Amino acid sequence: MMEEPLVSVIIPVYNGAQYVKSCLDMMMNQSYKNLEVIVIDDGSADNSAAMTAGYPVKLIRHEKNRGLSAARNTGIDAAQGKYIHFMDVDDEINSDYYKAMVAAITATQAEIACGGMINETKNYKTWLFKKCEVFTATNDKLKATFVGKWGYVWRYLFRLDFLKQQNLRFEEGRFIEDLMFSLPAVFYANKVVVVPGAEYLYYQRENSIMTRKDAAHRKKRREDHNHTKAYRAAFCAAHNIKIPGLDTGRTAYILRKVVKWIWK
Repeated sequence: MMEEPLVSVIIPVYNGAQYVKSCLDMMMNQSYKNLEVIVIDDGSADNSAAMTAGYPVKLIRHEKNRGLSAARNTGIDAAQGKYIHFMDVDDEINSDYYKAMVAAITATQAEIACGGMINETKNYKTWLFKKCEVFTATNDKLKATFVGKWGYVWRYLFRLDFLKQQNLRFEEGRFIEDLMFSLPAVFYANKVVVVPGAEYLYYQRENSIMTRKDAAHRKKRREDHNHTKAYRAAFCAAHNIKIPGLDTGRTAYILRKVVKWIWK
């Protein structure tokens, strides 16, 4: 019997002690057991790092807070798995998440597997797959994943050697960094497989990067949003591609948004 491939799970934490135990318990309760869980404590002032004691995880500590992108890059550098997943400490996955994702990506020899997501606050962004399908054409990959609109990197299981071959890193110093990583990843992948039975539950917590309301943070978030939009436009122009829901298929996207809002 072949050994199951190792999956590196990168979990950045910054002052997230209230979520660490539930997140690590969730990792320990996964039906897929060959996991390398790497917790990146990004200069926390609380006891986030201490909360990992007693769990079979690798803890890496930044002396000072460097941001989510830097923590994820540290995780990429430390990862030993064949595959890598970026998990946010305050979110959830179902217990068969890695089992379903690994089964699909290994069976199809894809570079990327895309799981479903349940968006707690924006119902129209909930996106679950009914069957396992492989996409190779650029437009099909973009349409199946909707990566150009929803860049959330935690939706994907990546083959680690593929990320390194493409020299994909997170741009440090930005609040809105996911799309600038996931869009080129999906574009450059020869195969992307979508996976039923793998569900990521995304929460928008109070005082998170996306919900903090102080003026300086909102200004920075707005600037970084514009930076990401400019990056996406330049990437699309350079590769002659259109983004489903943005440059094409806008009517279908708007209808989906309206219908989901009515039935939420």
